[in-house]
Amino acid sequence: MRRLWHCLEHLNAVTYFAEECREANRTAGLRGFWMGYFASRAAPLGPVGPGVVHALFFNFAPSMIQRSIPDAWRFAEPVTILELRQRSAASALRRIIPDVADVAESVLDDLAISVVTAPGSGRALFCVNRDVERPPDPVEALWQSATALREHRGDGHTALLTSKGLSGCEPHVLFASEGGIPREVLQSNRGWSDEEWVEAQRRLQERGLYNGATLTSAGHRLRADIEQATDELAGRAYDAIGPGGVKSLIDLLIEPARCISRSGDIPYPNPIGLPPIDLCPQEP
Repeated sequence: MRRLWHCLEHLNAVTYFAEECREANRTAGLRGFWMGYFASRAAPLGPVGPGVVHALFFNFAPSMIQRSIPDAWRFAEPVTILELRQRSAASALRRIIPDVADVAESVLDDLAISVVTAPGSGRALFCVNRDVERPPDPVEALWQSATALREHRGDGHTALLTSKGLSGCEPHVLFASEGGIPREVLQSNRGWSDEEWVEAQRRLQERGLYNGATLTSAGHRLRADIEQATDELAGRAYDAIGPGGVKSLIDLLIEPARCISRSGDIPYPNPIGLPPIDLCPQEP
């Protein structure tokens, strides 16, 4: 399941990094990368306030969100941002993946089944993306389906993090301490101050998850348990197509994901923690 997620995550991620998508946000009047990020990702929710965005995006500092939301809605309505988002993402995918229209035709049926049948309870970002009307353009539809399923996994991950009593900053400390994305990348791209980062370290140390320099064995176990449970929850989205359908999606999407990974559009390391596709773990 992790392998399929990495494929879908690469398809979705062009919306944040490809120049076509960043230009679309500028065309909408959105000011700067992060206003474009928050407004475009939140657009399916409608003109919500910063509290809703913080609750659903979870691991961003509230002060960072408040610099963009709700001001973004003064520059462009969510429906306009959503239309530009779909169109620009499809444009980027067409540039990067020469046969993406054929790929879309091959995978859309299984993706559509997965989106429609995936459990939605407690998954707000997934459900609002599922409710977006399917675009007539197959490449836009491919991107929208990948985005809905990406948010399905993300919603489940957020639920697990909160169920373990972790605040928004603490998962970043755990990830950085385990040798994942460097602290400076995570901290700056999520808006946490040095004081907030140190406080998160202190709380984790009190729980025996962090020893002041790296994770304890309990911290490693917690991270591993959360990742495994996230994959298990995400896997329920594909019950209707079964293991054969999942394998078929991976087989059809792995090369498009490699095209994106090798295109230079997505930087590595990046603030979403996405590794190059060839460094992603294989299916067991």
